Amino acid sequence: MLLAGPPNVGKSVIFNRLTGLGTLVANYPGTTVDVAQGTGRLGDHRISLIDLPGSYSLSATNEAERVTTTMLREPADLVLIVADAVNLDSSIHLILEILPAGQPTVVALNRSDIAGAKGKHIDSETLAKRLGVPVIPTAAPTGWGLDRLEAAAADTLSHPRVPEPFTGDYWRHAEEIAQECVSERSNCPDHFEEIQDLEGRNPAAPAPPAGHPRDRTASYPAQSDALVHPWPGLLIAFGVLAVSFGAIVGIGMGVRQAFLLPIARGYLFPALSEGVASLVPAGIARDVLIGEYGFLIKGIEWPFTLVLPYVLSFYFVLALLEDSGYLPRLAILLDGLLGKIGLRGSHVISLLLGYGCAIPGILSTRAMGSGRERAIVATLISLAVPCIAQTGAIFALLAERSILLVVALFGLSFAVIAVAGLAMDALLPGRRSELILEIPELLVPQPRVLGRKLLARVRHFLVDGALPMVAAVGVAAVLYETRILTRVGALLSPIVTGWLRLPEEAATPLLLGVVRRELTVLPLLDMEITTLQTFVGATVGLFYVPCIAVVATLARELGLRAAIALLVLTVLTAFLLGGVIAQAGALVP
Repeated sequence: MLLAGPPNVGKSVIFNRLTGLGTLVANYPGTTVDVAQGTGRLGDHRISLIDLPGSYSLSATNEAERVTTTMLREPADLVLIVADAVNLDSSIHLILEILPAGQPTVVALNRSDIAGAKGKHIDSETLAKRLGVPVIPTAAPTGWGLDRLEAAAADTLSHPRVPEPFTGDYWRHAEEIAQECVSERSNCPDHFEEIQDLEGRNPAAPAPPAGHPRDRTASYPAQSDALVHPWPGLLIAFGVLAVSFGAIVGIGMGVRQAFLLPIARGYLFPALSEGVASLVPAGIARDVLIGEYGFLIKGIEWPFTLVLPYVLSFYFVLALLEDSGYLPRLAILLDGLLGKIGLRGSHVISLLLGYGCAIPGILSTRAMGSGRERAIVATLISLAVPCIAQTGAIFALLAERSILLVVALFGLSFAVIAVAGLAMDALLPGRRSELILEIPELLVPQPRVLGRKLLARVRHFLVDGALPMVAAVGVAAVLYETRILTRVGALLSPIVTGWLRLPEEAATPLLLGVVRRELTVLPLLDMEITTLQTFVGATVGLFYVPCIAVVATLARELGLRAAIALLVLTVLTAFLLGGVIAQAGALVP
């Protein structure tokens, strides 16, 4: 069973509903780039559902559309198409492109609540007759209409019928069908009355319960226009980003200092140390568990009490920006600026994904039209965009000394992004593609959707971030207590103590950083170092080698040679910038 539709239309919400998996839901194009698969039940049927990359058409202009086109040519028991009630013409065009594949098809007419708020009444019965497939109005974030959608899909699985394909000009057919099925209602007071019409309910029926589409907040077109113009758009953008940055640091630091660290250091760690000391005799085994890199101490403290608070605050703020619909407007606003380095404004979304994790940021480049743009964005993410685990480590290291150090470090990161982008734009052949970006309505984010998204992303961090970090700490503890790390680190001593002007023991984090980038920074928390040395260490950690998983992703997406080149570039950049800052700082009295 295949799930198809354009980006930014609620496809992932329906996928989650049918499979129960924690696929992320975002209010901007490009979220579903990989093919997700899950299992579930529809009536008496056990289903295997494949969530195809979001595509506006089957013209295969990028890798995401090519994947979708290829898979739609394969036999399927059912194709579930999620259409956009707000942009009905383009959705009907996509449906007409899919129908010739000859697969049993059901259409979910999603965002019907928002279409109603705009005064549009869509006759779903007429639309179903014209297309020759069932059409079910839905409002996925609230769950409205999804029971009827599941029933229609189950019935189609039990009684499959191949729809008749259309011939001729698909766009002409799409426009004709849309005109026949859509009527404007300028006096429509709210979403619920429109959906009552769609559902055939009595307008005098009781008020809907909480969570019904009536609770969905309307869009704000006037404010939307203001957000994409230089004035006051740039001022608003500066304010939004400043507040977002402050919220990430403030919430993360507050949770860490007020709750997690007092509990861990005041109760948990003393109890663990006492228990291990009473059970394990003094020696290497005890030191591995509770020593300087103790597995039971640092394996809990670093990922869960130092990094996790900032993971929570970052993903909470990012979810607010996504679900409000602000990110695409920011993309339009920054299009001219990013054009200076050969990119489009829409590429800011990939960069922001990179601040969560470099891997989805790099994978999102598959939806870009050219290899040139993919190479630029992947390089910028690998070189100068810290993932959230790394960012949390940097905040933990710098923020308590001075928030200005955090601002200075991220200012340096943006400067390197600009310089690297300008250089690649000048060296790589080709031109940037056209900006094609759907602008969703401005909406008030729904707490239930935000909660699910935050839970899914935190679960992803725990599995793919925290657990590998715990394992890396365990390996580091063994290597440290057996003096292997110390011997290898001595080879780096001339660079560490001479060029970077850091203490000799700072060579050990450089070795750990090959496994997990944030481990280049976290050990510095326990060292007696000056403010300058702290900033130098954070600078090296920011630009240091991508972790092993990112290197593997780069090799798969761009090729092994490109991955090795980026590996060398990040190491040289980290040591060059860190050393320049250290040497310049030493000249200041």
